[in-house]
Amino acid sequence: MFGTRILSKFRMWMPTMPMTLTAAQNATARSPATATFRVLPKMTKHEIKEYLTKIYDLPVKKVNTMNYMGKRKRAIGRRKIIYYKYRDFKKAIVTFDSSLKDVGKGVKMDDTNEGER
Repeated sequence: MFGTRILSKFRMWMPTMPMTLTAAQNATARSPATATFRVLPKMTKHEIKEYLTKIYDLPVKKVNTMNYMGKRKRAIGRRKIIYYKYRDFKKAIVTFDSSLKDVGKGVKMDDTNEGER
């Protein structure tokens, strides 16, 4: 049938993309707020930016990515040696717009019910 083929260049699978926050830094007088995420290797810079702006409504200015190969390991047993490898991953360093000052990681919310007791 015509029109049933999915475009291979346009992928829309945002909610299932795992992004793990590994580090965050608040904005200072000289540098904007940044956050470091660990993402899937097949995610592009554009997909990371769209994910953060559309789902979390964050003002993303720039995205830098770095690819990492999984570490290779060797386990030595009594009769044989087993080789294995960790998963490959991509690290994304996201720079936010100047309107975002506080990333909010590690903020402690004070409990108002404690003081009433």
